[in-house]
Amino acid sequence: MSARRFSPLDNIIMNIDQGVRTVFGKPDVTERANPADKSPENEMSEANKKLSIGLMRVNHSGEVAAQALYQGQALTARDSATKEQMQRSAQEEFDHLDWCEKRVKELGGHTSYLNPLWYAGSLTIGAMAGAIGDKWSLGFVVETEKQVGKHLEEHLGLLPGNDDKSRAVLKQMDIDEAEHAVKAQKAGAAELPPPIKTLMKLTSKAMTKTAYRI
Repeated sequence: MSARRFSPLDNIIMNIDQGVRTVFGKPDVTERANPADKSPENEMSEANKKLSIGLMRVNHSGEVAAQALYQGQALTARDSATKEQMQRSAQEEFDHLDWCEKRVKELGGHTSYLNPLWYAGSLTIGAMAGAIGDKWSLGFVVETEKQVGKHLEEHLGLLPGNDDKSRAVLKQMDIDEAEHAVKAQKAGAAELPPPIKTLMKLTSKAMTKTAYRI
């Protein structure tokens, strides 16, 4: 049986559905179990709980942005193999999205009210990167995952010592992000120019500071 070919309208509808699922918390997750399920829920002070909520909210917003980036790139990717890789990575990012949201709510917090903004901006960047060429699109993936990895390592150090559930989630996310970067590198990612990397870091920093509070 031949693979179904989707029309431009089909792709638009699917991307709208993906965006709604991402922003409003109905991700189409994979078969993987939530890493937090194997860890105990320890008692935490209100101050530590507030810290964990802020950090996990930032990570959730980062996953919203990552999801949009992958979707935008898949939308404009020229090579079918690249497109398929983007879509698989996006599905795994859905797991991260779900895990982070559940953890934020378990702690009594809420996800960022600005998630629609993060999604729209990242979707645009991803589509533009994909339109420029697959090797540059993959280059964005590599650099994004490297920056996300640094954020995760920093957050693992900032989390309260007894927040085992959040730590389990971030550790698995760190493993997955590194794998996505390696896959993109092997697929032929181009090295991004230093000014682009700097701009990505500044944008990420602005989002991190805002999402922690709002």
